[in-house]
Amino acid sequence: MAKRPQGQSGGREAKASPKGTRKATAGPKGALRLVLGDQLNTRIASLTDLDPEHDTVLLVEVRDEATYVRHHKQKIAFLFAAMRHFAQGLRDEGVNVAYVELTDPGNTHSFTGELERALARLSVGRVVVTEPGEWRVWEMMQDWRETLSVPVEIRADNRFLCPREDFAGWAEGKHHLRMETFYRGMRKRTGLLMEGGEPVGGRWNFDAENRKRLPKGHRVPDRIGFQPDAVTREVIALVEQEFADHFGDTAAFSWPVTRADALAALKHFIAECLPTFGDYQDAMKGGEPFLYHALLSPALNAGLLTAEEVCREAERAYKDGEAPLHCAEGFIRQILGWREYVRGLYWARMPEYRASNALDAGRPLPWFYWSGETDLNCIRQVVDQTRSHAYAHHIQRLMVTGNFALIAGLSPAEVEEWYLVVFADAYEWVELPNVHGMVLWADGGVMGSKPYAASGAYIDRMSDYCADCAYDVRTKNGERACPFNYLYWNFLIENEEILSGNQRMAMPYRTLAKMDEARRKEIRRDASRFLASLSPEP
Repeated sequence: MAKRPQGQSGGREAKASPKGTRKATAGPKGALRLVLGDQLNTRIASLTDLDPEHDTVLLVEVRDEATYVRHHKQKIAFLFAAMRHFAQGLRDEGVNVAYVELTDPGNTHSFTGELERALARLSVGRVVVTEPGEWRVWEMMQDWRETLSVPVEIRADNRFLCPREDFAGWAEGKHHLRMETFYRGMRKRTGLLMEGGEPVGGRWNFDAENRKRLPKGHRVPDRIGFQPDAVTREVIALVEQEFADHFGDTAAFSWPVTRADALAALKHFIAECLPTFGDYQDAMKGGEPFLYHALLSPALNAGLLTAEEVCREAERAYKDGEAPLHCAEGFIRQILGWREYVRGLYWARMPEYRASNALDAGRPLPWFYWSGETDLNCIRQVVDQTRSHAYAHHIQRLMVTGNFALIAGLSPAEVEEWYLVVFADAYEWVELPNVHGMVLWADGGVMGSKPYAASGAYIDRMSDYCADCAYDVRTKNGERACPFNYLYWNFLIENEEILSGNQRMAMPYRTLAKMDEARRKEIRRDASRFLASLSPEP
């Protein structure tokens, strides 16, 4: 891989130059610099050569972005509040800021419309933007080059450690894009947890140590939260009024909406949670939505933190003896490995990627994904906490709501929209590959070597959900049986032609081959009965 680009924020706040200390970089008319709601970093590429005397930074709250899917109320509130705080921070540094609030008179409620309005009232010679995180906005930006009255400069997003073109070069000619291979390359590229060209501890991956069930009676740490200030309270009230019919509650809103709060959240995680994060990162517990997880992804994906500074802090904790290697490595792998990888895959394979449906899945999304009204305690727990917090950790997303969607054969497009709607950290670049490839195997193995399908035994092993469930996880068939049990085997039967040749699926298919026809019919009957009971409507 090529060298990492310069200009990563590395944890330092860039300060705009005082008025009059540098000449305008874009001629006497200056530049209009559009900053999107998920680019709230003063060292974002579009601001690196900011001239406070002549340039104007534009931030806009537009209804189009809040409603292209019906985003969780907390996600909208988080972004609008973070945008308003970011804009005030720029003003405090002497930067000219044009900020359009949602209810401002004349708001066109689209990026294009607000750029046109700003250009009509400002004397600028060009528009400068950083490439977006979503394909639909990328296409919009291409149109701006043709339709706006001034030149449009689109810059690469310098917050990521692997530029899009570097990933595309690595992926070229490959059908299977394995994260582990990419991750090792990124370790070498950045030097994170490396020593003399070799991984610290002699291993690249300590995942085998990171699969412990939470012990009974184990007390998890109290989590830091941020009481909404006047600005955030005003935004929450706005969201409740303007987006009343969107999914989710705002009562428990406590996300960090400023750079300072995001840094405080990072410090808290490193000190209080990282030392045990690795051990229990796959564990689940009823009534405990956060456990040892970082809760940093909304701030990270919106630009309040950067990937490099977060990874460096975890590495420092290991080097200073504050966290064991398997915990630091497991956390760094999620960001340096998975996060960078899914972003690269998204841009390398879009727009065709989202259209694939390797398993021909098409059942409608059940209403209980929205309501939580189901006898399946694991799904009820995850949906209820997602409504309250706009959050579920990666195993809940993959092995509860995701696993059910996979083995029930739910429509990829409907499942992907749900994941994009309900989480505060969801943007299509990160959501689509994770759900389409990792959760649903709809890409036919581009991302994952096998589908992540499992029976109720996995959920029972990694959680306490099954103890309070109306179904019996140890019963394989019949009305009291855990539906995950027979849906798992029904999934293997339905997809036998496609999956039986997969080497990593050899063991379950050997077991399936030993089942007599009566047992198969029993599985199919129970699965058919249960799936027929699911409704996409309330």
